[in-house]
Amino acid sequence: MPVIAQLVQADEDTVRDLIHRFNEIGLACLDPQWAGGRPRLPSRDDEDFVIRTATTRPSKLGQPFTRWSIRKLAAYLRKAHGRVIRIGREALRCLLWRRGITFQRTKTWKKSPDPDRDAKLDRIEQVLDRFPDRVFAFDEFGPLGIRPIAGSCWAKQAKPNRLPATYRRTHGVTYFHGCYSVGDDRLWGVNCRRKGTANTLAALKLIRATRPDDAPIYIILDNLSSHTGADIRRWTKKNKVELCFTPTYASWANPIEAHFGPLRQFTLANSHHRSHPAQTQALHRYLRWRNTNARHPDVLAAQRKERARIRSEKGIR
Repeated sequence: MPVIAQLVQADEDTVRDLIHRFNEIGLACLDPQWAGGRPRLPSRDDEDFVIRTATTRPSKLGQPFTRWSIRKLAAYLRKAHGRVIRIGREALRCLLWRRGITFQRTKTWKKSPDPDRDAKLDRIEQVLDRFPDRVFAFDEFGPLGIRPIAGSCWAKQAKPNRLPATYRRTHGVTYFHGCYSVGDDRLWGVNCRRKGTANTLAALKLIRATRPDDAPIYIILDNLSSHTGADIRRWTKKNKVELCFTPTYASWANPIEAHFGPLRQFTLANSHHRSHPAQTQALHRYLRWRNTNARHPDVLAAQRKERARIRSEKGIR
């Protein structure tokens, strides 16, 4: 062994290991195929290129799919035109996470085609900022049908609360005409069989009656045709009421929208009302409780959830 080591100018331990390896695999021991050491870390420029690629739609880069998977992204980086980045899937995942890139669901939003969009939004922001105690919001909530509505509740494991299914519904629908006082944080309204100028005008008169001091008031509402009738415009001029219309496809600008979520969650979900009067009574019982407990944590949490859902449809302003 020392003679062989001296002949090939190697350490005796190296010669001994090679002989043992030859006894195990034969002549293949002469080509150990050692790895090249630690993989080369991507440079800052390479990392920036990876991030730009990951956040670019694959179709824009000539790929026949609409989103990247880790496997597809790693394969593309190895064949990218003008640059080759060899990176494993786990290292790629860690790189994306370290740079704040996560796999998320796509959200949608409606772009308002209203030519007066900015002017309307500016006016709404102005009255909310300057006259909060004289600003009200109005909108319809519905249609409200008589049918069992699934929801959630506490029950024994694997034994959920069940509601009967109904297939023949002859009760028709109603609409809740909701009114909301921004300054007082108070929600109320009336149930009507249909939407229309007459029902809208009646609801607006209820709002006007809350400020008998004859001071000007501002009502935020959408551009539904039943909100813009000639009778309503004549009445508003006589009674110091300014209608602040939200832009088309911008329901998120109406403060009352965030309060319809709790209304849906606490009065309709997990319910089985037998008639419209019973449904209306339940709804108004909740409104009385809600106005007494406006700062209740459950109410605030439901409002935040609904506000987040509405704002997910909001365009860039």
